[in-house]
Amino acid sequence: MKNALVAKTLNRVADFLELKEETFRVKAYRRAAHTIQLLPIDIEEYAKKRKLTDLPGIGENIAKKIEEILKTGRLSYLEKLEKEYPIDMDSLLAIEGIGPKTIKILYEKLKIKNLQDLEYHAKRHNLRKIEGIGERKEERILQSIKFVRSTLGRRLLAYAEPIAQYIKSLLEERPEIERAEIAGSIRRGKETIGDIDILTITENPEETINYFTSLEMAEETVAKGSKKAIIRLEDGIECELRTFTREEFGAALLYFTGSMEFNIELRRMARSKSMKLNEYGLYKDKKRIASKTEEEIFKSLGLSYIEPELRENNGEIEAAAEDSLPNLVSEEDIRGDLHIHTIWSDGTETIETIAKAAQSLGYEYIAITDHSSSLKIAGGLDEEKLQGQIEEIDSLDLKVCVFKGIEANIRLDGELDVPDDILSKLDIVIASIHSPGREDMTERMLAAIENKHVHMIGHPTGRKLFKRDEYPLDLDMIFEEAEKTGTILEINANPIRLDLRDIYIKRALEYNCKFAINTDAHRLPDLHNMRWGVKTARRGWATPSDIINTLKIDKIKRIFG
Repeated sequence: MKNALVAKTLNRVADFLELKEETFRVKAYRRAAHTIQLLPIDIEEYAKKRKLTDLPGIGENIAKKIEEILKTGRLSYLEKLEKEYPIDMDSLLAIEGIGPKTIKILYEKLKIKNLQDLEYHAKRHNLRKIEGIGERKEERILQSIKFVRSTLGRRLLAYAEPIAQYIKSLLEERPEIERAEIAGSIRRGKETIGDIDILTITENPEETINYFTSLEMAEETVAKGSKKAIIRLEDGIECELRTFTREEFGAALLYFTGSMEFNIELRRMARSKSMKLNEYGLYKDKKRIASKTEEEIFKSLGLSYIEPELRENNGEIEAAAEDSLPNLVSEEDIRGDLHIHTIWSDGTETIETIAKAAQSLGYEYIAITDHSSSLKIAGGLDEEKLQGQIEEIDSLDLKVCVFKGIEANIRLDGELDVPDDILSKLDIVIASIHSPGREDMTERMLAAIENKHVHMIGHPTGRKLFKRDEYPLDLDMIFEEAEKTGTILEINANPIRLDLRDIYIKRALEYNCKFAINTDAHRLPDLHNMRWGVKTARRGWATPSDIINTLKIDKIKRIFG
C-alpha cells in the first residue's frame, strides 16, 4: 500500500510550492494528499482502473504525478524543486514555529538547509537578526530542536494505525490465516509508537511468513524465522509479525499488547497465586489452565477484563481485582463536536458544509469556534466579523444544532482578546493560549478559568507532539480551579496535540473535572480525528459521564444556557 508514500510526496511538493508562493497550487496538492491519506483502500486500485480523477481534489495533472510515484517510487517534478531549493524540508518543518515561508527566508538570508545549519545559527544568535524572528523565537527554536531530537524514530498513532489496519486486512484475506490482530502500543492507543506488532492464528506459519515478507510495501526483510518476521516499510517503520496456534493466541495477544510494566505486574500476581504466565498461557502445576482468550486468563487470575488502553500498571490491576474498573467512553457515546473552525478564520469549509458533515456522523450538535482577532496569522474574527458569523448561523436552516462560539486568545496578562459584552452574546467561549511567554503561565491560565464568560480551556498544556513540550503549568492548581468554576477542560483530538494527555486526564478526574473531546477541525476530514481523542480519554480512565459532549442536546444546552 503506497498511500503514505504518495501523500507524503504530494505534501512535499506543496511545501516547496509554498517557497515559490504559488498559493493555488499549494492548496491543490494539499487537498489531493489529504484525500489519499483518508483512503480506506490502496490508491493503486484507483490507478489500475484509471479512476484517480474520480477522487476529490485530483485532476488530470496530479493524477499523472500519482501514477509516476506508483510506477517509480519517485517524482521528477519534486526532484526538480529540490534542486532549486536544496533544503531538508522534513527536519526543518519539524521545528515549532518554522513553516515554508520562514524556511525560504532562512535559506535566502543565511543559507540554512538543514537542522544542523539551523542550530548553528541559532546558537550564534544569527536568527534573531532576521525580521520577524527575534530573541524569544530564537530561544524557542533551540528548545524545539532539542525536543525533536529526543523523539526521533517514533510516529504518531494516527499515522501508524491505518498502516497496521491495512496490513491486518491483507493477512485476513489469506486462506491459511484464521485471525489477525494488532498488538503493542497501537492496540493500547499510545499517542506515539515505535513499530507495528501483528499476531496471527495460522495453520501454516511458513506460508504466512513468506507472504508477509513478500508484501509489496516491504522495502526490506529485517529478520525472518519459522514463526516470526520483521519487515521495514517504505517510510522506515518496522512491522513485526508473529504466528501462534488457536490454543496460544489469547496469551500471546495479552503478552504482546503490553505494556512491559503491566506484564511484569501481571506475572508477579500469577506467581503470588502459585501460577506462571507467559506468551503461551497461564500455568498451574505445569498444566496450562488458560490461554485461548485474554478474558479467560484474567478470570483465572481473579480479575475482571482490563481494556487494552488501561494496561500501563497505573492501578488498573488493583481495580480489576476489586471489579471497580471504569466503563470507558467510546466513539458511539459522542453526540457532538464543540471546537470547529470555518472559512471565517483559518478553516477551509463553510458553516453549512461542516454542519451537514456533522449530521452524517450522527451528531446532534456542533460549536463553531473560529479564532479571535489577535491571532492574525489565523485570520481571527474582529467584532464586526463575529457579528456577521452570528447572523449567518441564525439564517441557516440546519438539522444539527449549531452553537455560536469563539476560540478566544488568552493574552499575556490572562485577559481575553474579546470584550466581555461580545462574549456574553455567545453560546460557548473556549479560551486558549497560542503564544507562550516568559510570564507565569499558571497565573495566566487561572485568570482565564476565573473569567465568568469562559466555558472551556482549549488544548490546556499547549504541547505539539514531535514539535514542542508542554507549557510549565501547575496542573493541580488548574484542575482545582476548573472544578471550582465548572470550567470544562478540552481533550483536543488533533493527532499532533492529544491535549490533555492521558495521565493528566486521570489526574484531573481526581478533582472531579469535566471534559469535552473536540477535534479542533479546520478541514472536513479533521472531524474524523474524534477517535484519537476518545482513545486518549479512555487511556485517562474517562467514562461517558466525564465527557460533556456525550450529553443529549437538551442537557448540553443547559450547560451553555
